[in-house]
Amino acid sequence: MSAHINVNLKPATKAGAQQQQNALRLTAAVAFLVAIGLFAAFNIRDLSALTVQAVAFLVVAAVVGGYMAMNIGANDVANNMGPAVGSGAITLGWAIAIAAVFEAMGAIVAGGEVVGTIKGGIIDPAGINDPARFTWLMLAALLAAALWLNLATVLGAPVSTTHSIIGAVMGAGITAGGWALVNWSTIGAIVASWVISPLMGGAMAAGFLYLIKRTITYQSDMSLAAARMVPLLVAFMAWAFAAFMLLKGLGQLVKVGFAAALMWGFAVAVVTYFALRRPIGRQAARQSNDKDGVNRLFTWPLVCSAALLSFAHGANDVANAIGPLAAIYEAVISGAVATKAATPLWIMLLGALGLAVGLALFGSRLILTVGKEITELDRMRAYSIAMAATLTVIVAAELGMPVSTTHVTIGAVFGVGFLRELLKVNYAKMEAVVRAGHPGEDREQVEAYLARFEAASVADKKRMLSEMKRRAKMEDIRRAQAANEERQAFDARLSAKAREADAAVERDPALAQAPFAKKERKAFKKAYRKEIVKRSVVMRIVAAWIITVPATAVLAAILFQVLVRTLG
Repeated sequence: MSAHINVNLKPATKAGAQQQQNALRLTAAVAFLVAIGLFAAFNIRDLSALTVQAVAFLVVAAVVGGYMAMNIGANDVANNMGPAVGSGAITLGWAIAIAAVFEAMGAIVAGGEVVGTIKGGIIDPAGINDPARFTWLMLAALLAAALWLNLATVLGAPVSTTHSIIGAVMGAGITAGGWALVNWSTIGAIVASWVISPLMGGAMAAGFLYLIKRTITYQSDMSLAAARMVPLLVAFMAWAFAAFMLLKGLGQLVKVGFAAALMWGFAVAVVTYFALRRPIGRQAARQSNDKDGVNRLFTWPLVCSAALLSFAHGANDVANAIGPLAAIYEAVISGAVATKAATPLWIMLLGALGLAVGLALFGSRLILTVGKEITELDRMRAYSIAMAATLTVIVAAELGMPVSTTHVTIGAVFGVGFLRELLKVNYAKMEAVVRAGHPGEDREQVEAYLARFEAASVADKKRMLSEMKRRAKMEDIRRAQAANEERQAFDARLSAKAREADAAVERDPALAQAPFAKKERKAFKKAYRKEIVKRSVVMRIVAAWIITVPATAVLAAILFQVLVRTLG
């Protein structure tokens, strides 16, 4: 009886523990926001020259900015750490710790002392001359974007934080100054990026993964192939990330042109290749000659790439939280609307801490969604995703395309998953050919041949398939001849009644086919297709992408009206 009670209590105990953890996270988040309010109150300059209402408004704006930063950390970090965690290159705990440190470092060191207050030039600030109305607009946009990100995180949908704030600014701007206030060409480019970003990321990731398979895992000696190819792949990764950091991660500190960034990246790649060629070769020789051994060679490159992506994310996307806050602060202090605003150090610290706290408290949900729920990842696939995301952002930056890193990364995960499905289908077809070439043989013999086939190189696979097709064709011919001979003998022996039955067979040729040949042909034409990419998760994420801009726009418009009626 006691055992029965324990079994019944286990789910309740687990649910209770989960509720307790959620309550602790919520308490910590509220305490952090209260601390932000106090921190802001003590750091506002010219405090004596401001009214009590102005000070209270700035404190509330600082709390909302911290709330936005927390949600950016909770939602966007999955782009950087999800593939590394899902592939097993790093544990969830270490991922959160590393990302929190590098996100904060990126925000503080390279976040920029001056930020654009109107994200993406989405509205014309000249259309709003009243500083008070402008601050209400920015506060409504900031709160709307933060609420939407919070909801998306709860639902397990990684969305673009940049698109969230852009949609919110657009909605509040339309309410404040009319439809003419919006830069509709920018909105059109953003809508186009919903399609372009994931397709570019997916195509590049699939291309990198297929390259790895052809040059390493499809070779009979994987260790030797890995010793030759992995140093080149890691060097290429070093080139991409060096250029990426110069263009995006350190763009606020060092102004480097596109060509110069590529040249510096190439120099880093050369140094990386010659520094790691021998160590990776020795490590590859010690690994097992299988995919697990190859995967282990990508561990540290993935950890480094995740850390660098977190640094670059902190440097760039912290502006989604502190940009509107800096605009509000500048408008209240100076009494003027500015398109660019100097960012006080305390606002930079607020944004950096918000990213780290949001990541630490709530980042695990989205990390697991990206790393484990969409498709199964190993380290070779995670490498392909990191490379695709980095190169797509570099290319898009040079072409002036407003792509979302979130869309690119998730698109890359989709691309890897769908490539796996395609390869699975093709392999099932090849397996059907092999089985058709071994009619009547013991199952052990067929399975042994399939094992040799799977371990063979690409060239050997082609040769083996050609041989199996030839054997299957010869078997079909032999069976057709045997069936014809048997039918002729049968016709000679049978009476007229039997001949009439044979005529029925002639009218329906399917009755005369050998069962094994029919079964194998059917298997070849309709190979088993395993759903490697979870469609329900894909649809959930894509739906969240599509409605992000309109949802935040509507929410910001409503909040702006509330602020106008409350404070106006």
